Amino acid sequence: MGKFVRPRVPGTTPLGCWEVLKQGNENWSKRRRSDETAASLKQVQSPFAVVLACSDSRVPPEVVFDRGIGDLFVIRVAGNVLDKHVTGSIQFAVQVQEFTKLIVVLGHQRCGAVEAAVQGLKLPEPLATLVNALRPAVEASRHWPGDPVENAVDANIHLTTKQLTDLFGKDGAVVMGKRYSPDTGEISDPQPWKPQKIELHRLKPVPPRSDKLLRKRTGFQRLDLLNFN
Repeated sequence: MGKFVRPRVPGTTPLGCWEVLKQGNENWSKRRRSDETAASLKQVQSPFAVVLACSDSRVPPEVVFDRGIGDLFVIRVAGNVLDKHVTGSIQFAVQVQEFTKLIVVLGHQRCGAVEAAVQGLKLPEPLATLVNALRPAVEASRHWPGDPVENAVDANIHLTTKQLTDLFGKDGAVVMGKRYSPDTGEISDPQPWKPQKIELHRLKPVPPRSDKLLRKRTGFQRLDLLNFN
C-alpha cells in the first residue's frame, strides 16, 4: 500500500479555500445521514471529557485522541491559556450540564504562543494580552535546565492544571495536564514541576499586600510557593 499523500489545497485565495471547505461539508453531510452516532446527537450531547487545547492546526484533540463526534467537549485557544471565557466554557460542561468530571489540559511541543512569550516579542493588541498571559509560565521555568520554550510549555500545563483544580476540584473533577508531540504523535506527561530557587541574599523587602496584588494580576499565588505534589 502506497504512502498517503494529502492533496494540496486547490487555490491560494480565500474563496478557493472556502470551496475546499464547502466540498468537505457536502461530503460529511452525505456520510452523516448513515452515521448512527451523529444521528443520535441531533438533539443532545454527552461528551465524556473536556479538553482545553491550543489552536495549533497540528493538535486537533478529536484526531490525536482518536475520538469521534460527540465524544469531547473541546475549548481551543492559542497557548491553551485560561481566561474567563475559557473557564466559563469548562464550567458549562462540568458544573452546569455535568457532562463529565474529566478535564484535560493539552499543551504541545513547539507552541508558537509560548515561544513568543519566551522571546518577549512586541506584539499588537489583543494578541499581546494573550501572550502576556503566558508570562507566569515563562518566569516560573526561567531557571529550569533544557529548552526554554519546552520548559515554559510544561510550566504552563502545570499552572493551568492547578488553577482548574482549584476551581473545579471541589466538584469532584479530575484535571490532568498532558503534552502532545507532533514529532511522534504521542501524548505524555509534562516534565515534573521544579520549584524556583530563591537566592536569599538577593531578596528585597516585600511591600505589604504584594502577594495579594500578584494574585489579582496573574490569578496565581507566589510561584516559588506553588506545590504540585
